[in-house]
Amino acid sequence: MKIDLGKPIAYGRTAEIYQWHEGWILKLFYDWFNLENIEHEAAVSRAVGKTGFTIPEVGDIIRVNGRNGLLYSQVCGRPISEIIMKKPWNFIRYTNRCAELQLKIHEIKPGIKLPSQRNNIARRIKETEDLPDKLKFKALSVLDSLPDGDRLCHGDFHPGNILSTENGETIIDWIDVSTGNPLADLARTSVMALGEADCAQHGYKRSLINIFHKRYVSHYFKLRSGGETEYMRWLPVMASARLRENISEIRAWLIDYAEKSFSVK
Repeated sequence: MKIDLGKPIAYGRTAEIYQWHEGWILKLFYDWFNLENIEHEAAVSRAVGKTGFTIPEVGDIIRVNGRNGLLYSQVCGRPISEIIMKKPWNFIRYTNRCAELQLKIHEIKPGIKLPSQRNNIARRIKETEDLPDKLKFKALSVLDSLPDGDRLCHGDFHPGNILSTENGETIIDWIDVSTGNPLADLARTSVMALGEADCAQHGYKRSLINIFHKRYVSHYFKLRSGGETEYMRWLPVMASARLRENISEIRAWLIDYAEKSFSVK
């Protein structure tokens, strides 16, 4: 029997978010997102909760209207990305806060088994069909030369995944969480911001994202001194890995960025 869920309260790349029973929301995944990935998200989210970091409680995996969904406890808040766009006068405060939260994550040594960041990056580079072989070889070679890490890394950290609430901030969408190098995680955030700026249709949004990114990285390294050179080496590696996500709007930019950074023609 089909259940009337009403209109989604939010949209993501892999799922729609619906209000469920009191205190819970339903993350209803699109048909192409397989059950194994949903089970992985549930498992790693529960694991992150054991680190002491505050995240939404994970509920059951359920089947609704022919699609798989995952229940989460509801967090009443607004994405910081939305707040920044609507209240740009708070720009500096929220930008700094985002950098502080990512650094707070990076200070944690998980102490539990999580996926390997390095293995995830290598797999994505190898699996992408958009990356020419010469760039794929270069990206994997640079990855091999970069240091590993033992810190908690979100894997998809950006202002849209940070909810501002009355009790502080809550970070969501931990499906790509791993143990690894914080500078790789920071580079992933940078690649997302730079790619979004490149495909922004309005000059105002493009400028705001670019300013946000510059301020964000500057504040991060103000709090965590050292590592800027290594971070720069991670950027084209993370751009190469992001091609695996098959986001058509930024495909050309990612390839061009990798080519220029690796100086491969």
